[in-house]
Amino acid sequence: MDIRHITENDDYSAIRSIYEQSWKYAYKGIIPQDYLDNIPKTKWGGNILKNGRTEIGAFIDGKIVGTASFCPSRWEKFNSCGEVVTIYLLPEYMGKGIGTMLMNACVQELQLLGFTTIILWVLEDNYRARHFYEKYGYICTGDYMDDVIGGKELREVMYILRK
Repeated sequence: MDIRHITENDDYSAIRSIYEQSWKYAYKGIIPQDYLDNIPKTKWGGNILKNGRTEIGAFIDGKIVGTASFCPSRWEKFNSCGEVVTIYLLPEYMGKGIGTMLMNACVQELQLLGFTTIILWVLEDNYRARHFYEKYGYICTGDYMDDVIGGKELREVMYILRK
């Protein structure tokens, strides 16, 4: 297993495939299926190496199987915090410790940038992800934002980790 920064030389189509497969697996029953089935291929992973994010990947024998991104918080209210923006894995690699390794890398790099508090946002109904974050040590803050995805009203909740 190799965890490293994504570069412009990496295969973005493989990264986009991770986004797509992860979304379709993790959000089944949460986000309307018709919406998930009809997101254009070009929309997946559209922010790779953009908007000040650092993107890392988990590679097994040269194949990327997971990805994560982090940055200084995108929210003015939490501008003293680091933020984990994404963690996505190919479904067949979930539950094997790779997500924890990606999270460790994100947290370590954010700490090197001087952040002692790290936030992330997760869909309220994504219980699998919430369990993962809570097991890692994140605490739900009670902060939330409402969103509409695929015509369905959804809520994202914020988690915080203090190091």
